[in-house]
Amino acid sequence: MSVVERIGPDQVPLLARRYFAAGDPGPIVGALAQVPELLVVAVPLLGAALGPSAIDWRTKEIVIVRTSALAGCRYCVQAHTVVALDAGLSRQEVVALRAEGSAAEVFDSPREVALLGWIEEVAGGGPIDDASRVVMGRHWADHEIVELTMVIGVTLMLNRFATALALPTSPDTLDRLAAEGLL
Repeated sequence: MSVVERIGPDQVPLLARRYFAAGDPGPIVGALAQVPELLVVAVPLLGAALGPSAIDWRTKEIVIVRTSALAGCRYCVQAHTVVALDAGLSRQEVVALRAEGSAAEVFDSPREVALLGWIEEVAGGGPIDDASRVVMGRHWADHEIVELTMVIGVTLMLNRFATALALPTSPDTLDRLAAEGLL
């Protein structure tokens, strides 16, 4: 059960109404609607970091699923497992990203292996090893490293938000996970 009440359609504050215009906007926006002044600044940041950009969808989902697994965020792992499959990751890749072990064994692209090491370093907290910076710089341009690091950071923020508030996974997502044998 979620820690905070979800805002219902009849309770939506004026500043949050546009996010509910097409129906249920999901648990994250539903929770943020409790503080509409925060919602209106958070959603654009989340959209800029996690939405379409120069970084392809598959790569962003690698970052989101792996970061969420490392942070232990049930909601984000479940929600983004489905998204990652839709983004073209194989079931084996998604399972590896969700596990505690080394996902690098399943991925053979040197670029993705470098990214997985970067995710481990950045999401792990503490100082970043210089060797990781060098490896990342061999495979990714500076602007990509900046964006990927921001995706890791925003994901960690959402992981803590979703975990602290015990946000519920949608029944449709749970059904898809069960059908894929990933629940």
